[in-house]
Amino acid sequence: MANHFDFDQAEGLRRMLAGPKPRIVTFLSATPEDDKGAMLVNLGASLARAGNDVLIVDACDREYGVAQRLGVADRASLLQVARQQCALNQIIHQVPQGFGVVSMARARGGPDEARRLAKTFDVLVKQTGIVIVDGEFGDDDTFPVPIMDSAEIVVQVSTSAASITAAYALIKRLSQQLGRRPFGILVTGASEAEAKVVYDNMSSAASRYLAVQLTSMGSVPADEYLHRAARLGRAVVDAFPLAGASVAFRQLAGRFALTAMPQLGRTGGTSHFGS
Repeated sequence: MANHFDFDQAEGLRRMLAGPKPRIVTFLSATPEDDKGAMLVNLGASLARAGNDVLIVDACDREYGVAQRLGVADRASLLQVARQQCALNQIIHQVPQGFGVVSMARARGGPDEARRLAKTFDVLVKQTGIVIVDGEFGDDDTFPVPIMDSAEIVVQVSTSAASITAAYALIKRLSQQLGRRPFGILVTGASEAEAKVVYDNMSSAASRYLAVQLTSMGSVPADEYLHRAARLGRAVVDAFPLAGASVAFRQLAGRFALTAMPQLGRTGGTSHFGS
């Protein structure tokens, strides 16, 4: 008994000294490329307005990422920090929407460079409250850094049949590579009722055919004010605070900041629709 107690004490002390784990959420998309960028900018702005320390890491190679959208894609990247070509504080760019943006870039110089990039990313995320990754699941079925395998993953989907099919195929690829673990679903361009139908159908199919648990992260309606705000170079929550999309993003940010997705290995999904 004493040995078990000593072990538990030591483990508890290690956890306290380690401090809270950083919140890392990778967003993948089965929607047109511009939809994810718009969603992430508005989510980041909503979280920042609620008092959260937010960093968006653009880890896109093929897609139109947040750094490009906000005009900071040509700056130094996290990979250059890993190569000791610049300092970490030189690559974090604060944008008017209220959060920081960092470009990642994939390591292509072999295992040693990949390990250095992973360690640099670990240092970066420990300095920030919430890290949102604008991500891609590579053609080789990997993420740029290994910690993204075990962090939260949210798939953005719309109501179109093509988007739903693509999202399901992406979840299947993820589960085959990462094992049985939960994934979040965010439905955009949809009313709450439409989003609930999409989520319920996807959740049922994933549970039945993949043995994968999906968690609803909520929904954002189609709203012309989103496009108006983008043309102004602002977040919709700032430019048009009473718009339907602004209300949805504030609700999404509130749930997002308070509640992490179920821990890996837990069962029993949670739907946030109607909350």
